[in-house]
Amino acid sequence: MRTIGFEQVSRTVESLCIAACYELPDDVRAALEAAAAKESHPAAAKVLAQLLDNARIAADERIPLCQDTGLTVVFVEQGADVTLADTGRNDRITLIDAVNEGVRAGYEKGFLRKSVVADPLNGRVNTGTNTPAIVHHSLVAGDRLRISVMAKGGGCENKSQFRMFRPTVEASEVADWIVEVVKAAGADACPPFVVGVGIGGNFELSCLLSKKALLRGLAEPHPNAFYAQMESELLAAINALGVGPLGLGGDTTALAVRIETAPCHIASLPVAVNIECHSHRHKTAIL
Repeated sequence: MRTIGFEQVSRTVESLCIAACYELPDDVRAALEAAAAKESHPAAAKVLAQLLDNARIAADERIPLCQDTGLTVVFVEQGADVTLADTGRNDRITLIDAVNEGVRAGYEKGFLRKSVVADPLNGRVNTGTNTPAIVHHSLVAGDRLRISVMAKGGGCENKSQFRMFRPTVEASEVADWIVEVVKAAGADACPPFVVGVGIGGNFELSCLLSKKALLRGLAEPHPNAFYAQMESELLAAINALGVGPLGLGGDTTALAVRIETAPCHIASLPVAVNIECHSHRHKTAIL
C-alpha cells in the first residue's frame, strides 16, 4: 500500500486551480489557432485572434483567462493501492477534505473569484472560499492518484441540457437534438464551444459522462469508429449553424465535440449535453 500525504494532495489541487485559470491548455490553443487560420468571416477571425491574445496575456501576466473563475469540478481517480496519510487532525481526515483545502488555498493565492453560495435558494450567501468543490471520486487499479481540476463557468454550464430518449430512437434524432441544444446556447454560453456529450448509463450518469467527456483532448477522437464519426458529423453540423465566435457569426461555433458512453437499461436512452465555453480550463496531475 502506498501512502500520500494530505498536504501533498492539497498543494497539488492548489497549483492545478491556479494553472487552470491562468493557462489555456495547449490543445485548446491549437484548436483556436487552426480555427482562426481557416475562418472565412473577417469579424470572426478577429475575435479568434483576440481570444488567443487574451490567453497569451493571461499566461504571461499570471492573471485569470476569464473573470468567472468557475465552480471547481474535480475528478479524482484513486488507485486501490493508495491511501491518504493520517494527519492526526479530526477536521482534516479525508481525500475530499484535502481537495477542498487545495481549492480554498488556490483561489485565495491565485486571486481567483469565489463563486460558490452555501444555500442554492434561501439567502445565497457566498462561502468566500469557492468551496465546497464538486468532487467525482472513483477507485481504479494501481498505486497512483490522478487529479483533474476543471474551472467551470456559470454561463456555459447554464446552457447544458438532459433528455431521456426512447430506446428505439434513430441516432440521427439524438444528433439533431444535440445540435439544437448548442444552437439554443448561442452567444450566452461564449462560443466557440467544446461540447461534451454523455450517452447511456442512467439519469445522473449520463450527465456525469457529458462533463467527463470535456477532459478528453481535442485532438483525441473517440476510440470507437461509430462515435468518432458521430463526433465529426456533430462538429460539422454545429459549425454550420453560423453562430460563430461570441455569437457574432462565422464558421467556428465549436472547436470539438466529445462523446462518452455507458451501458444502459433496455427501456431507456439517456443523453446529456454539457456546454463548455472557449475558455476551456482544466489541468491534470498524477501523484
